[in-house]
Amino acid sequence: MGKNLSEIGSEILFASRNELYMNMPYLYEALCALRFTPGDDRTVSAATDGIELFYNSAYISNAYMRGASMANRLYFHIILHCLLRHIRKKRGHDSELWDLACDAAAESIIDALPYPCLRGPGTPEKQKFYGECRCEMKVLTAEGIYHMLLRQRRSEYEIARLQRLFLVDDHGLWDMEDKQDDSESNQDDRWQDISSRTETSMETVMSEQALGGEAVLEQVRVAARDDVDYRAFLRRFAAPREIMESDPDSFDYIYYSYGLQLYGNMPLIEPPETREEHRIEDFVIAIDTSMSTSGELVREFLRCTYSVLRSTDTFTKKLNIHIMQCDDQLRSDTVIKNMAELRQYMENVSLTGGSATDFRPVFEHVEELQKSGAFSSLRGLIYFSDGMGIYPARRPPYDVAFVLLEEPPLSIKMPPWITRLTVDIPTLEKAAPLGEDTWIEEILEELPDL
Repeated sequence: MGKNLSEIGSEILFASRNELYMNMPYLYEALCALRFTPGDDRTVSAATDGIELFYNSAYISNAYMRGASMANRLYFHIILHCLLRHIRKKRGHDSELWDLACDAAAESIIDALPYPCLRGPGTPEKQKFYGECRCEMKVLTAEGIYHMLLRQRRSEYEIARLQRLFLVDDHGLWDMEDKQDDSESNQDDRWQDISSRTETSMETVMSEQALGGEAVLEQVRVAARDDVDYRAFLRRFAAPREIMESDPDSFDYIYYSYGLQLYGNMPLIEPPETREEHRIEDFVIAIDTSMSTSGELVREFLRCTYSVLRSTDTFTKKLNIHIMQCDDQLRSDTVIKNMAELRQYMENVSLTGGSATDFRPVFEHVEELQKSGAFSSLRGLIYFSDGMGIYPARRPPYDVAFVLLEEPPLSIKMPPWITRLTVDIPTLEKAAPLGEDTWIEEILEELPDL
């Protein structure tokens, strides 16, 4: 009895997985991480949600008929999407450009590997595009390619031409609206662990012999980058100050009890009425509103920053936060006096700008505010941007940090006095999820003491 088409497609995928493993044994865990599932009528090629690989048997069979290496390339292309965590990182990006950037990044790795089982037809157009990318970045990551495409503003025809060049699989399952956040997070955590272990395995194997997998290792190192502690990062801008609150750690109860025992009602030491803590009162948040920064990313950054601040004791109840919007000129300066105002700004933020990027107007404005006495103890400024713009020539008298969602191109030279924090949105979200009772707590804080 003959095999049906679904069984044939599954056998081809198993054969591809085995051949890839024979050439790249250090990728065993990643290669075996997806379950094979025949797709339905909507599956025109092959797709994955990070857990299953859904395939169209006719499509898989046609790829295999063109050569076993074509089926191998298809399978490895999909595995690379998962290994480099392209699925979860799609949030906040332009869908069309992000899909193209991910496909180009995956294909650049496959084309750089020396294994005959992955050999494909030589395409001069591909190599030309890789060359353009390498002029701006050392490692061809999806993030770097995405920002390059964003800056170049290519025509619809050019984007379509690149899509035909690099399109391999279907990304429709990457942004399903009915997908549960917990499931998506668990899937990403799983692949982050796989990426980390794969990196260790590759470094161990390649230290003993060169196997030609350097292209994979370079991108895996970026994908498996350790999460940044965003809470600790914000606390570095805090200044020591006294607050009206007892400090039991600095109070010696022995002398207190001895005084009561010796003199009746006269302790030798009183509990301190104040204590010193590191708190932030004056602060500047600058937002890059040039064409390279989308409104959705800004809102996500503000939401996560607000959540981190709200869930810690880093800030005082009465604030003096200036939130500035700037592209090539200062567009707005909003003063925030409490957490409720910060919440309101976050939910109703409207970006103004869209021109080129010049960071200097923000620093010039802050200098003017300092001279006018608008700040009492400004310790730092956080600039949310892609890092590509004109920087001030001299260092200001406060700490400066740039929060970046992706690494900027190597051609961008940031001043050495700037602290650079590269952190993705999922990492920000992990720092402090927004609680359901936030509004109640804010209202209680704003009520006068009774």
